[in-house]
Amino acid sequence: MKRLMLGAATAAVMTLPAFATDIGDMDAAERQAFREEVRAYLLENPQVLMEAIAVLEEQQAVAEAEAQQLAVIENEQALFNSAFDHVGGNLDGDVVIVEFLDYRCSFCRRAHPEVTELVEGDGNIRIITKEFPILGEQSVLASRFAIATRIALGGQAYELVSDGLMNMRADVTELALARLATDLGLDSAAIFVSMDDPLVQTTIDYNYELAQRMGITGTPSFVFGDQLVQGYVPLPNMQDIVSIIRDTAE
Repeated sequence: MKRLMLGAATAAVMTLPAFATDIGDMDAAERQAFREEVRAYLLENPQVLMEAIAVLEEQQAVAEAEAQQLAVIENEQALFNSAFDHVGGNLDGDVVIVEFLDYRCSFCRRAHPEVTELVEGDGNIRIITKEFPILGEQSVLASRFAIATRIALGGQAYELVSDGLMNMRADVTELALARLATDLGLDSAAIFVSMDDPLVQTTIDYNYELAQRMGITGTPSFVFGDQLVQGYVPLPNMQDIVSIIRDTAE
């Protein structure tokens, strides 16, 4: 905020009628007089500073959006065509959504039923899940179990386990995971064997590296088309984003 205020003050100063010379050409007395004039002007016209802050915020938002869009373009292959990720929804959907998630993340849990409703209700969305465990050992164990399920038993089993992990409120332990698999009618022994597959850790490392390149630091994080959105997004907002993507494509 201090840096924003400083930048806004500088921008505001540039609008002053008295700003007609280079500050570097002033002597000490002239610089002091100029500072006092600037201070007096801003105190008398505080709306100038607020207007400058608004302009700076808008410029920063545009620059951030452009940087994020560039990051999506530069990592397009890793985002949309990685062999490590589960792909669900309509595999031929006209809109692609990528979600970076952590099963221990409260906002991921909040988003989960809404993402499901979006994909199922729309019927023309392809959803790519990026396992991104960042909240400790239990998160890593949960992701390893989910990835191992996909390796051992396929995509449908993965979806069951992923949904179960999102709804799990107990600590994530091997016993709890075994019970989850049993409750879902899955072969827990096969899953635990697959957890030793090097592909499990490779998948997690790959997503860590991708997130780092894209500046993703939290979950959930989404990529809607070429737009990166970090944080929880309510269902109506996701629906609006999908509509905009389709309108833009026409």
